[in-house]
Amino acid sequence: MSTNETRPADDASRRAAGMEKRREVLGDAHVDRAEAAKTGFTEPFQDLITRYAWGEIWTREGLDRRTRSCMVLTALTAGGHWDELGMHVRAAVGSGLTRDEIAEVFLQAAIYCGVPAANKAFGIAQRVLDELEEHDGH
Repeated sequence: MSTNETRPADDASRRAAGMEKRREVLGDAHVDRAEAAKTGFTEPFQDLITRYAWGEIWTREGLDRRTRSCMVLTALTAGGHWDELGMHVRAAVGSGLTRDEIAEVFLQAAIYCGVPAANKAFGIAQRVLDELEEHDGH
């Protein structure tokens, strides 16, 4: 069976699959906050990312969640999307990446995205990982 055969075929199915995957990766609390904050202005964008980023791309079988998380961390670092990076560090931990693996992603990014970008990414990740450890009592 090809990857395309397992993906949702229509918008309603894509939306449902996307919301399920979005909650799985980002957590219910984050998605609930995002959904509660929707306005008439932002609702079309939230619908777009739910259907396409989450329902079309993250549901594909071609890459596992850990690999997708590594790629997202790198892409956010490359683009300097610092407001999104912390959220995706949390998601990467939820996808099973360890602190050491996240550090490896940012070391790799230092070479291909630049040392200043990786430096910023390490700082954001350090704060998020420390918060997660403090919350978990480790």
